Amino acid sequence: MSILNLRQQIKMVFFDIDDTLYMKDKDHLSERALEIFKKLRANGIIPAIASGRARATFPKKLEHVIAQAGVDLFVTMNGQSVVYQDQTLAKFPLPKARIATIVEFFEQHQIAYAFLTNEQVFVSERTPMLREAFDVITTDYSVDKTYFKQHDVYQILPFYAQEQEALIAQSAILEGLRVVRWHPNSVDVFDGQGSKARGIEIVASHLGLSMENVMAFGDGLNDIEMLTHVGVGVAMGNAQDKVKQVADYVADSVENDGVYHFLVQCGLIEA
Repeated sequence: MSILNLRQQIKMVFFDIDDTLYMKDKDHLSERALEIFKKLRANGIIPAIASGRARATFPKKLEHVIAQAGVDLFVTMNGQSVVYQDQTLAKFPLPKARIATIVEFFEQHQIAYAFLTNEQVFVSERTPMLREAFDVITTDYSVDKTYFKQHDVYQILPFYAQEQEALIAQSAILEGLRVVRWHPNSVDVFDGQGSKARGIEIVASHLGLSMENVMAFGDGLNDIEMLTHVGVGVAMGNAQDKVKQVADYVADSVENDGVYHFLVQCGLIEA
C-alpha cells in the first residue's frame, strides 16, 4: 500500500480509543501513545480524541498520557460533547421527555441501562449482563434511575443482546435516534443527527480548518461517519470489515502499534 506524504495537508489528527490506541480487554495502552501525541504537537499538528466513551470513562492510563502530552481536544460520547482547551464548543443532550419514555420501556422489559455525561455515569441496576459489558469500560458508576430528571444526559447505553433487537425495532422506542452496537450485549443510543463526524466538523469550523485538513483513526461501526468525512480516514488492521471498506487506508493492528507506524509512513511524525 502506497502512502502519500501528508505533512502539508493534515493539521489535526483524531484518535478513537478502544482497539485503536487502547485494548480494553487487556487494559493495555499503546506504549507509543505519549510519543505520538508529543511528536504531532511538536510538528504543529493537533492531536485529539474522538470516542464513544464519556470523559468520565477514559482509561486511567490514557488520562495520564493526555495530561503529560497536553492533549486538550475531545469529541466524546459519539460527538455529543465537544471540548477544546476546557471550553465547551458544543453539546447535544437528549430531551428529558424522550429519555423518560425510553426508560419506562426498558423497565417494562427488564433491560438495564446506563446514563452518560462527561463527568459521571449512572446505571439503573448492576445486572450480570451490564457488568459483563460495562465493567471493562468503567466500574466507577452509581445506581440512580432518576438522574436524568435533574441533569443533562448525552448518551444512553441499554444492555440487551442482538436477539432482542427485533423487540426494540417493533416497539419503535428508539426511532429517530442513532443506535450503534459496540458490544454483543450493548448499544450506544444518542441524538439522531449525532456522530463523531459532526463533532469534528464543529472543531474544524472553530479553528478555521477544512475537513480535508483532518485525519482520523478508528476501528468500530461508530467510526464510519468520521472516517468518511475527514480528509484521510484510517481503519485499524483489527477493524471490522465494514469500517475497512470505507477507509482511505488500513493501518496495522492496535497490537502492532498501527497508528504509530502509519503516522511515520505518511510523514506526520518522525521515527
